[in-house]
Amino acid sequence: MAERVQLTVNGMAYDRPVPARMTLADFLREELDLTATHLGCEHGVCGACTVHVGGHTARSCILLAVQVDGCEVTTAEGLAQDGALTPVQQAFWEKHGMQCGFCTPGFLMTVTELLREYPEPSDEQIVQALGGNLCRCTGYTKIVEAVHEAVRLTEAR
Repeated sequence: MAERVQLTVNGMAYDRPVPARMTLADFLREELDLTATHLGCEHGVCGACTVHVGGHTARSCILLAVQVDGCEVTTAEGLAQDGALTPVQQAFWEKHGMQCGFCTPGFLMTVTELLREYPEPSDEQIVQALGGNLCRCTGYTKIVEAVHEAVRLTEAR
């Protein structure tokens, strides 16, 4: 059974039928070809599928596409504007806050929200915010350094 969904993704409006049980992650990947939203655990635990819904982080693997009807969704592809990296993206690049990159889009989305809420977060706030995103490669040190660099880059703008 299909349901009609109207939503905005990365600034573009969409109106289309989707299966009632299709997850937002599958909708983004399969219907819109936005493949930066990664599927890891598919239980909402690892954070690889993190996107913004209405400006706040959400696990797209446990959210149905029909649940975001009328919402604005941003994926990692929607962060950069006019080809320019955001301070968060630039900081991850400069500080090597990734290795294999699988978890990186989820971290980018989480850190973007963190810095919107806390422009100069403490280490404790950073660690707490990152607690919902799992990385099997980095050990998190470079990711925390990237968050601090993003603060510096934001202030420099």
